[in-house]
Parts: sequence; structure tokens; C-alpha cells
Amino acid sequence: MKTTDSFPGMMLSLLLLALFTLSTKPATAQELPGDSTQFITYRGKVSDAKTGRSLPFATVEAIGSSVATVTNIDGDFSIKLPKDAGLAQLKFSYIGFSNLLVDLDRFKDNRNLTVKLSPSSVQIREITIRPHDASKLMEDVLSNIKRNYSNDPMMMRGFYRETIQRRRNYVSISEAVIDIFKGTYTNEFQIDQIKLFKGRKSADVERMDTVLFKIQGGPNTTILLDVVKNPYILLSTEFNNIYDFQINEIMSIDEKLHYVIAFKQKAYVDDAYFHGRLYIEMDNLAITEAEFELNVENKEEAARLFIRRKPMGMTIIPERAAYHVKYTIENDRWYFSYARAEVKFKVNWKKKLFNTNYSTMSELAITDRTYEGIEKFAARERFKSSDILNEKVYVFFDRDFWDGYNVIEPDQSIQSAIRRLNRKFLKRNE
Repeated sequence: MKTTDSFPGMMLSLLLLALFTLSTKPATAQELPGDSTQFITYRGKVSDAKTGRSLPFATVEAIGSSVATVTNIDGDFSIKLPKDAGLAQLKFSYIGFSNLLVDLDRFKDNRNLTVKLSPSSVQIREITIRPHDASKLMEDVLSNIKRNYSNDPMMMRGFYRETIQRRRNYVSISEAVIDIFKGTYTNEFQIDQIKLFKGRKSADVERMDTVLFKIQGGPNTTILLDVVKNPYILLSTEFNNIYDFQINEIMSIDEKLHYVIAFKQKAYVDDAYFHGRLYIEMDNLAITEAEFELNVENKEEAARLFIRRKPMGMTIIPERAAYHVKYTIENDRWYFSYARAEVKFKVNWKKKLFNTNYSTMSELAITDRTYEGIEKFAARERFKSSDILNEKVYVFFDRDFWDGYNVIEPDQSIQSAIRRLNRKFLKRNE
């Protein structure tokens, strides 16, 4: 079945703008900041011990420090630790799996270690009634949005990061503290707005030679991953005609029982939609987390969603596009707190033998929210969907602002970066 328009893909795709640079001479590569003699880099992959599938967005923490990172779209991780810090273990965690501690000594003979996590089990209360109709459960989830999420607009502050990599080398890194007007969850016409508060980009990265990729939309695109606020992406009722829903299991997350709803597009739907899992808190039927991927089996259709413009002779093949969103609870209401998008693709040139692998990542973590001082931003102040963050910020190191975080370290988790930022700038009222 051909649907009228694959609108969710259009909204959620990281829109990439491919342009020729004026020079075809490769620029000199520069190392990322930091003295490599003072650090050791540990690399590996995190996978499901039962099925062998890679686990994207798993958390990797160094026990006894604030250093942490997350696995990429293929489950790979890289974490850089100080040699003299006396650290001995890494902690690996992933939703629905048991945590695992791994001694750093295990990396000595093999720096690319495969870490296997085992699914966790939960004792279900006898009074729990497991529904059989996942579609009906999703209808109940939608009908409970007003009760579970904010009925009033609010102001938020967040920390945003986006990167572009060619193979393992970073070719673009940008970060920003942003202000957000967050519209109410009961009014679909009250659209979220973004304004840059402070931003920067790193000059200490390898430069591209023949192609310049730019992420269009930046935090505007990432905040669309709030699938409760933007139900047309996954959750509108007409999507019963597009998706099959299934209750996979029940698990405990933060000591709350959750239904795990798996979904995938129906076999007769031709357009590119999504497949993934929704985590629904059992008592109140609130979505607390979602992880999903774009169906890229139809390469031409997927490429159409991602690429805004490209030069002649270039073929861009999306290989994987994964998304992750989280909510946090306060006073019996759930609030958008985190989103991450990662896209992996190949670039082929006509009459060239080899292709090149690229990946993009955008990530947003909310650091403050308030119902006070509600303001919509003037049109000239808003970050627009056509804007490119890398062109809006500058290469600088403002020590008064960035405080203890004057070096961009993209391999560390965004939460680690936030812990090192000057705390007063992460609050709107300070």
C-alpha cells in the first residue's frame, strides 16, 4: 500500500546538506584536544548476550569518576580515561538488561573488547493483568496524555550537541546551551520554539576534502523526537493502518513496571516508516521512553527523506537511522528530558572505486524547566528549521561561561559534559 506521504520520516530525518567545497586538496588532519600521553582510550562493542544484536545508546561509565559515554548506532564505544586516575572498572547498562562491571585489565590484550549484557528478569505481581490487544493499549495511552503530561506551556533550558564523523574521525563538532519554549501537550498548534543562549564549535577536528556535510535544523529537529508532544510521528490513531503493535514483555524501569510495546510497519505499506519499542508505565499508561529506527530497506526512498541537496555524480545510501527519547517524572507528571538521533550512511562517487562511511549524531539533554517567565521568542531570535548550528556559532573558549569544560570531548556522554559546565548557566533563573 502506498500511503499519501511519509510525513514522519520527513520530520524526523536529520536533513543533510551536501555541497562541494572549493578545494579538492585534503586539509591537514588535527588531533582532538588533549595530551594523548596522559590518557588511555578503551574501545569495544556492547551486544545482547542472548541474540548477539548490537545495543545502541548503552551507557558506559568509569566507576569512581564522572567520565561516561554511550555506544553509537552499531553498539560501538570509545572512552578516554586519565592514566593516573586509578580507575579499575567500567559499568555497562542498558534498559531491560542487567548491569555489568568489567575490569579495565580485560582490555590489555584486546583494546576492542566485546561486552555482552544479559536481559534482566522481573517478578510480575500476581494482580497484574496483561492486556492482549496492544492497539487498544495504545489508544488508552493516547487518551491519558492530558493526565500524564503538562497541560501548560513551560520554559526549558537544555544542552545540545551535534557531530559528523567520517569513519572514526570527527569532521564537525558543535555544542550549545539553548532556551526552549515548550508548548502544552494538549494543544498541537502550540509549537516548541528554540533560541540559542550560548554556542561554540571545535576547530580541532579533521577537515573534509571534497564534500562538506551540514546538519540542517539542529535542535529544532531533535526536539521533534518528543513523540508524545508530536503524535503524528508515531502515535496518532490512524497509524493503526500503518503499524502492527505487539506487547513483548513487562520490565521494571526505575522501580516502576512497564509494558514494552514493539511496533513495525505493516508488510503492505510501501513508504519508509519506523520500527522500535515503546516503554509504557503500567499504572498510569504513560510513555516514559521510546527507541526506534527508520526503515531503510528502500534505499532510494530513505535517501529522499534525508538529503536536501547533493552534487551530481554523488550517491548517498542511508544504512541506519536510530532515535531515542526519554521522559522524567516529577509530581506525577512526565516531562521530556532527553533525545538522541544518529544516522549512518555511505557516499559513492561516480567513477570512483571506493565509498566513504559517514555518521551524524545530535543529542539534547534538558537541564532546567520552569512554569515561570513564559515567553514565546521573537521571530528574529528563533532557531529555524532551515538554520545550521555550525554556521551560527563560533570557535571560541569563553572561560567564564564554559568554566571547567573548555575542551570539547565528543566521546564523553552529554551528561558528563553537563556535570562539568558552570551550573549557573544551566538554570534559566540564575
